[in-house]
Amino acid sequence: MSDPVSDTMILGNARLVLADAVVPGSVAVAGGTIAAIDGDRRPPPGALDLEGDLLLPGLVEIHTDNLEKHLTPRPGVVWPAFSAVLAHDAQVAAAGITTVLDALCIGAGPGRDWAGIAAAAIPGLAAAREAGHLRAEHLLHLRCEVTDPDLPALFEAHAGDPSVRLVSVMDHTPGQRQFTDLTKFRRYQEAFGASAAEVDAAIDQSRERQARHAARHRALLADACRARGIPVASHDDETPEHVAEAKALGFVISEFPTTAAAAAAAREHGMLTVLGAPNVVRGQSHSGNVSALELARAGLLDMLSSDYMPASLMQAVFRLSGDRVIALPAAVAMVSRTPARALGLDDRGEIAPGLRADLVQVRETDHGPVVRRVWRGGRRVL
Repeated sequence: MSDPVSDTMILGNARLVLADAVVPGSVAVAGGTIAAIDGDRRPPPGALDLEGDLLLPGLVEIHTDNLEKHLTPRPGVVWPAFSAVLAHDAQVAAAGITTVLDALCIGAGPGRDWAGIAAAAIPGLAAAREAGHLRAEHLLHLRCEVTDPDLPALFEAHAGDPSVRLVSVMDHTPGQRQFTDLTKFRRYQEAFGASAAEVDAAIDQSRERQARHAARHRALLADACRARGIPVASHDDETPEHVAEAKALGFVISEFPTTAAAAAAAREHGMLTVLGAPNVVRGQSHSGNVSALELARAGLLDMLSSDYMPASLMQAVFRLSGDRVIALPAAVAMVSRTPARALGLDDRGEIAPGLRADLVQVRETDHGPVVRRVWRGGRRVL
């Protein structure tokens, strides 16, 4: 699947995307880490010639639902977990992502059997990791639905897993946050085969469960994650009040704020914002929420997530820089250094001596960026 880690390797004739500039030069790798950066335009003897392509740090994906799509490719179809994991991993690596947080729902929300998907995905990931078959490093992002009465037990079943690096707190109750418009909620449910009567019942049940459980479970998760040192994100913040509530509980990320007002409040409270890269690529949210491009132009966007389309992460970087919304190094930081630091992964996310040699060779074309080679820890995985 991949080459062994080389004792030494030099990648030359590249345009290096550093923290604050794009410069010509080469990168020397030793023992899986970046040993040195040379600004000489001429590739040193023995270097692998990157033919003038860009060299980026490996992308860090903070939230993707892509694995769930491979586990349940059609309604009623459950795919073998090991096979699904490998297919997902290959897609992630081909997108230039070297660290990925697989986002798995803990607790029942709208749509599919989310708890069953997580119960299959986590052992599947562990088996593929232990067998040495994974190209990217896979960690976990637990998406916790606070309206589920069984959430405390479901969370405790997974919270001790050392691969858990992020928890997000979700409330998909119809009539607020992502589903302010009940028409959107109905369409979402119907896409998974629900009848009109079943949607009506789901709305009533969700509202009753929110009233009984949401506030208590939100506080419980805050305490549990604080004790474990796990960062917490609030999901689909709609109003400044949602953000203030999250900040008071110690949450550090506003994930997919649905309005500019919520994003501005997150900035005022010192919370990082993350929006979907597909939102950038398409120029709009698929669900009618705030435009990520609008937030980027306003200086209110800190990170990007590929969400449901792994390839969108790289595409969004070049959309932001190509449209002169922000410079290329700043756009790259949104998908590498900033999420790495937010997750406490201080050994990666930037092309700098001493950091892990997670690197991506990218060629710019008239049709967008093309990922040509990928290395994780000095090992070529694509």
